[in-house]
Amino acid sequence: MILAALAVAGASAFAQTAAPAAAPEAAAPENTLAFNVSVASEYRYRGISQTRFKPALQGGVDFTHTSGFYVGAWASTIKWIKDAGVATSTPVKGPIELDLYGGYRGEIVKDVAYDVGYLRYQYLNNTYRNVSGANANTDELYGAITYNVVTAKYSHSTSNLFGTPNSKNSGYLDVSATFDLGDGLTLVPHIGRQVVKNNGFFSYTDYALTLNKDLGNGFVVSGALQGTDAKSGAYVSPTGKNLGRDGLVVSVKYNF
Repeated sequence: MILAALAVAGASAFAQTAAPAAAPEAAAPENTLAFNVSVASEYRYRGISQTRFKPALQGGVDFTHTSGFYVGAWASTIKWIKDAGVATSTPVKGPIELDLYGGYRGEIVKDVAYDVGYLRYQYLNNTYRNVSGANANTDELYGAITYNVVTAKYSHSTSNLFGTPNSKNSGYLDVSATFDLGDGLTLVPHIGRQVVKNNGFFSYTDYALTLNKDLGNGFVVSGALQGTDAKSGAYVSPTGKNLGRDGLVVSVKYNF
């Protein structure tokens, strides 16, 4: 809600008409509330397909206060938890990922900003423990520094990482840059390194090159070339397909 001050002009008893006082500018909003929905050819996270190369429906909401504090939620359809049950002939469920997060953003000096926060990956009603012995739900703390167009971010798990037993204190470091090409186009190169504690077989590097086009009226289309160097057999579908292989992901997003 935006609150604006209203000025009321007083009239002189000795004048036939009184000029109204100029209204002051509207006060800056104390906060913003934004929503988004999208459809993607597949959902990849840190380079690994979460939907077995199938389309995903996604959506989120973000609340940001002018002080820098923010909270938000984002959800997507997924397939990897159910697929783990198929591969082992064990009944497993967990079709939705819900991310809940909050943090604080600020500026250190001109062109240097920071972002610190907490992220909870909640896989609704998941029974992944039946397969791995550990719940898929994951907690991470993160911190990021942005200088001009470049951002470096580190995420640290305070729980087991995505249902991998004995993987608490795993870390993910990534670096990305955002280049404004003009005409609503941005180019975003990215590289990241996922280290899975006590489970080196599942550690890997991912990379991506994303081109975004702002179409106006809240619509953004994206195309991303993504891939990983994950070890053979580390992240596979029930039919043995490498979920971290190179691929193109396209999406359409509506912000409102």
